[in-house]
Parts: sequence; structure tokens; C-alpha cells
Amino acid sequence: MRILVAESEPPAAREKRRESVGRSSGETFIKRLAALAPAATCDRVKPADRGAAVPDAAGIEGYDAVFLTGSPLHLYEDTPETRREIDFMRAVFRSGTPAFGSCAGLQVAAVAAGGTVRSMRDRREAGFARRIARRQAGEGHALLDGRPPSFDAPAIHTDEVEALPPGGTVLASNSVTCVQAAEIRYGGGIFWGVQYHPEISLREVAAALRRQAADLIEHGLARDETDVEVHAAAVDALHREPERRDLAWRLGLNEQVVDDDQRMTELRNFLTHLVLPTCSARGRA
Repeated sequence: MRILVAESEPPAAREKRRESVGRSSGETFIKRLAALAPAATCDRVKPADRGAAVPDAAGIEGYDAVFLTGSPLHLYEDTPETRREIDFMRAVFRSGTPAFGSCAGLQVAAVAAGGTVRSMRDRREAGFARRIARRQAGEGHALLDGRPPSFDAPAIHTDEVEALPPGGTVLASNSVTCVQAAEIRYGGGIFWGVQYHPEISLREVAAALRRQAADLIEHGLARDETDVEVHAAAVDALHREPERRDLAWRLGLNEQVVDDDQRMTELRNFLTHLVLPTCSARGRA
């Protein structure tokens, strides 16, 4: 299996993330995929970067799956970086290669297919998205196979999908963000995506909280940096000792987030239910 990981982060954000957790968003995806599909070969590209070598639709056809990472880019802004991301995603759709994206990855796919993204203004999901529930179209959908009727997941975002394009279906929502999980069909391609982050560990959640401390304080989710650090430290401690029920209780988390296998449910489902059957159909099983 050949997998292409498209890193949506621009260079400055990529290096800032590496400083805090030792990996870029694309490198995090590659680490998770190594556990879920150890025989797969993963390549990483950087569509947002100026002058980056990025395959066209014909080149993408040589891959069995494409993954799009999160990013601080705002897809409602017309910038060279967002245009390059959207152009890349349209090539993915044209290639017919199954694609998956988390957070901004979902937003890129939505805009590329004709949908819209907006700022959340004062609303935030910072650390975890709570009480995500299937919509009617999500009942029985393979992306959410194994998830309970309501679950939490790692999430940090300031933007959200405002409207899915024609060919888009909302699979799950919560009280904060309508489009928490979706399927998009466009230009001969199919995309499964989530607004949350099944690929990141609790250590990465803690690091993201620290990186975004000023924003959390500005929007009233913390009084000061000490508040942020106390919360991040508890998340970090649960990462190191996932068996600590006291920390899980204090943070309001259960096995859907704390257990690595259950946290990565959507990644596994994408590979199992969409990528492998497509490989077989293409004669590449």
C-alpha cells in the first residue's frame, strides 16, 4: 500500500509544532499509520509551501490513499497558501484516490468541492470535542464503525465548515460544531473527514494547549497562563499514565480518548472500509 500524507501546515507553524512535540503534523500522521498499516509506504508532501514538489492528479493515482493534516491556515482567506492547498485537493478528487482529513484537512476538502468555511468567532473547542453524536446519515456509516452513540475526541480549532458542498453529507455533530464528521464526493473522488483529531496523542493535545495559551485566555477559557499549564499538565500526566482513573475522571475522559486504539477509530475505519476495497478494485491488494 502506498500512502501520500499532505502536510497542510505552512513552514513556520510546522517548526513551532516540532519545537513543542518533536514532530510536524504530517510526521504525526506517518507515525500513526506505521502502527495501523506497518507494511505501507508513506510519502510526505507540503502543498502549502511555495515551490514544493507536489504530484498532479496523474501522480496521485499511483497512491492508494491520501491523508490531509490539520493547519492554522484559514480557508476563507484567499492567499497563495490556501490556493495551493485547494488546488492540490482538487487534484486528489480528480485522481479518484480515497482521501481522509482531520481538522483543516476537512475544511480544505469542503472548500475544494464548493463548500464554505468560517471563523468560529468566540466559540472554541480547545483540547477535546465533547459529546459528538451521529446524525441520521452517520448511522451505519463505516467511518464511525465502533464508535458509541456519543463520544469525545481530541480537538483544537478556531474555524469550522459552514456549509458542505453538493455531494457532501454530515455524519456527526455536537453542540459546538455542526460538521464534526462528513463524507464528500466530488469529481470522481471520495473523501472522509473529521473536524477533530483522531491522530494526535494526549501529549500532543497538551502541547497544543500550551501553544495556544494566549488565545484561550483571550476567549475566557482560562484566566491566565497558570490555568492553561495546570490543565495541560493533567492531560500530559494522563498520557504518561493512561491507567490513572483519577486523572481521566478529573478531565472527563473515557477510553474513547485515553485508549490509543479507540482514539484512532476513524483512521482504522478509513483504511479498512475504503482504502483496502479500493486497492482490490484497482488490482493492488
